Amino acid sequence: MTVKDAPARADLAATDDIGWAVRLLAATPTHEHRDPELLRRWARAADAFGAALAPVACDARIVERDGGLELGLLARYTSRPPTVELYTDTIDLAERVVDARGWRDWYPPGSVRAAALAHEAVHVHLHHGPAKAALKSALGHSALRLGRLRVSGHVAGAEEVAAHAYARTVCGLGRSPLLLTAALAAEAEARSGSANGSNPPPARDARREN
Repeated sequence: MTVKDAPARADLAATDDIGWAVRLLAATPTHEHRDPELLRRWARAADAFGAALAPVACDARIVERDGGLELGLLARYTSRPPTVELYTDTIDLAERVVDARGWRDWYPPGSVRAAALAHEAVHVHLHHGPAKAALKSALGHSALRLGRLRVSGHVAGAEEVAAHAYARTVCGLGRSPLLLTAALAAEAEARSGSANGSNPPPARDARREN
């Protein structure tokens, strides 16, 4: 997961933040055959929801450790007990990717760690409070309709999009962390020798255990 010349130099930045959010949703199981316009609508709604969230304090315990490169993680929230793990090796690598790609104006020094922590703080917030229902309502996806009764449905991946939008906003980033995770995914492919020059979907920066 770092930058290498050929495929990693593909102009990932040509895809805007909503475009990367759509790609994230499209790569999420259950969405394989969704209408692209529906995915775009959900991406816009989730992005707007995350960007509009008031600042969220992270009440979980914060642990910094190595080993993220092997796991493919920048950060992870686990709920038992509530803990945010920040993977310093991946964060350091992401900072080098920013420099190599000339993205420092978008991601100031230290902003990768700040964005990872902000991202996970939103997952903590959504896991324990009423905001999860509010996100479902904002997406407008109905799992069930009975007359006037409508039950809001879960949209897999929407929480990730919202968390990235929140991190972009509260950390004052020029672009969503989704772009950076896409660059890390491209580097991972380059390192494994399996890159084919196409733009990969953005990597997830967290896997959660409930």
